[in-house]
Amino acid sequence: MNIAVDTPEAEDDLAATHPMFRDAPSSGEFNKLRKRLIRNTRQAIEDFAMITPGQKWLVALSGGKDSYGLLALLLDLKWRGLLPVELLACNLDQGQPNFPTHILPDYLTRIGVEHRIEYQDTYSVVTDKIPENKTYCSLCSRLRRGHLYRIAREEGCSALVLGHHREDILETFFLNLFHGGRLAAMPPKLVNDEGDLLVMRPLAYCAENDLARFAEAMKFPIIPCDLCGSQEGLQRNAMKMMLDDIERRMPGRKDTMIRALGNVRPSHLLDRNLFDFASLGVSA
Repeated sequence: MNIAVDTPEAEDDLAATHPMFRDAPSSGEFNKLRKRLIRNTRQAIEDFAMITPGQKWLVALSGGKDSYGLLALLLDLKWRGLLPVELLACNLDQGQPNFPTHILPDYLTRIGVEHRIEYQDTYSVVTDKIPENKTYCSLCSRLRRGHLYRIAREEGCSALVLGHHREDILETFFLNLFHGGRLAAMPPKLVNDEGDLLVMRPLAYCAENDLARFAEAMKFPIIPCDLCGSQEGLQRNAMKMMLDDIERRMPGRKDTMIRALGNVRPSHLLDRNLFDFASLGVSA
C-alpha cells in the first residue's frame, strides 16, 4: 500500500498533532529530526506493505527510548490520517526489582493513549533458569514474546509492533554472521510460527542516535532495564561498538549496510538451496 501523501497538511504542519507532542520543542532542529523519523517510518511501512486498513496493532511499550519513539511516531502518522489502523499500547511488567509500575499507566492516561498493562513475573523464571554469569536476553525475550502474542490475540489485534531500529537489525545481522554462520537479520515484517499474527518493525530505517535525541527532546519518562541492561560483555554490545567504530571512520556506512540487506544477489553467494549452481553451464 502506498501511504506517501505528500501534502503540506500531512508533512509540514507540525503544530496540529497528537497530544503526545503537546510539550515538544518548536525549534527548527527538532522539527527536522521529527520529519526525518516520520519519513523513515513511513518508508518502512510502505516498503514492507505493513498496513491493512481497519486492523488493530498491539504496540509493545517497554518504557525505553525506542518503544516510546515508536508509539509517538505511529500516533503522529495516525493523527495525520496516514495510518488507518487502531493502536493499543501494551506494557508487560515482568516483575523486575524496583520496576516503577506507575510511570507508564500514568503517562499513557495523561496523554490519552489506549493501553493495557499486563503483569507476568518472568523475572523469577529467568533468574531461576539462567546462571548469574550468563546473559538473560534470549530466555527473557522468548517469554516476553509469548505473553505479547497471547495479549494480541485477546485484544483482537492482527499485529504485534516492535521498536527495533536500524542498529538492532545490523547488530543482529553481524551476530548471525560471526556467531551463527548464517546471513540473517531482523525482518521488518514476519508471520509468527502459529501463523495467526504479524510481527512488524516500522523503525527499521530509523537511526538509534535519532531516536535517542528524539526521546531526550520529548522528555519521555524512560524506565531503565535492570535485568539485562546491567549485564556487561554481551555479544550484541561488541557488535554495536564495531558498527559505531566503522561509522566513525567511514560515515554513512550504516545506511549503506541497511540498503545492502535489501539488495541481495543470490547468485553471488554460496547458498546452493537459494541458487541452482548445478544447472549453470556455458553454451557449446
